[in-house]
Amino acid sequence: MIQKFLDYIAIERKYSQRTVEAYRDDLCDFFRFLGLGEETGNGKVPSVSQEMIQKAGEDDVKEWVLFLIENQHQSPRSVKRKLSALRSFYKYLLRLGIVRKDITWRIVSPKADKPLPVFFKTSEMKAAEDTLMTENAEKKECGDSEVSVFESVRDALIIEVLYQTGMRQAEMLGLRDSDWDLVQGQVRIFGKRRKERIVPIGESLISQIKDYLSLRSAAMPDYRSADRFFVKQSRNGETKALDKNTLYGIVRNRMGAVSTLKKHSPHVLRHTFATTMLDNGADIRTIQTLLGHASLSTTQVYTHTTFEQIKRVYMQTHPRAKGE
Repeated sequence: MIQKFLDYIAIERKYSQRTVEAYRDDLCDFFRFLGLGEETGNGKVPSVSQEMIQKAGEDDVKEWVLFLIENQHQSPRSVKRKLSALRSFYKYLLRLGIVRKDITWRIVSPKADKPLPVFFKTSEMKAAEDTLMTENAEKKECGDSEVSVFESVRDALIIEVLYQTGMRQAEMLGLRDSDWDLVQGQVRIFGKRRKERIVPIGESLISQIKDYLSLRSAAMPDYRSADRFFVKQSRNGETKALDKNTLYGIVRNRMGAVSTLKKHSPHVLRHTFATTMLDNGADIRTIQTLLGHASLSTTQVYTHTTFEQIKRVYMQTHPRAKGE
């Protein structure tokens, strides 16, 4: 039954692979805690029959939650996510008539403080841009290999695309050449559940994209086989679509060289995009649309970030702020 549910959310609900895997792990964790189902090995889903599922009750869910908090010391955020997976599963079972009641509906999720998103400073983004532009120019002047020059230009473009569009990591990895409209100055992005949105792009980014396309054709003539906009060369010289580990490594290395933040990831650049837009006068509804958020409440976390900045400056500069 668990596998049927996972197929349902992957195919019909169009959940991302990452979400499906998280739901799988959380559901398996719950039923293993109850001693139901047998491990199949090789990371596969345990076999849990309808009869086994029907044995589980509300008290079992309560005990599981207490076990996660008290024995495994999991954070409220993690427990809340696991409960969400279990709730979705039981709603699915109810619709199919496999269970008569939702054993999760009276379970209260632990409250979790929502951390404010971290973001790169404007000066750090400028430093990253300058560093990459200098590197690109030096490689071209020194006559480095086409692949080396291409990778340097690609890395710079990756940073700029994330910073100037706010797209998610998975959205970037899924980009195809046809998603860019350099004449109209826009990019088509397919977000969660394949929901489409259009984000405008500026002249500087268009120029970088054209440079990238030219170098990609020269350095990797078989790039079309990867069927993706961003590509890399494997160890055996084969052109492949950029993967999430390579993307994360590029952002971590490039931004880590200029930033004092502990975390350097594609998502931090997404936060940076939203915060920059808000700080420069964009309204929250526009930012919601650009980010592809289904709910405005998800976007409103950036207003808290800006307020914290204002509060910090006020406390540091106003002579009466500290009550002196």
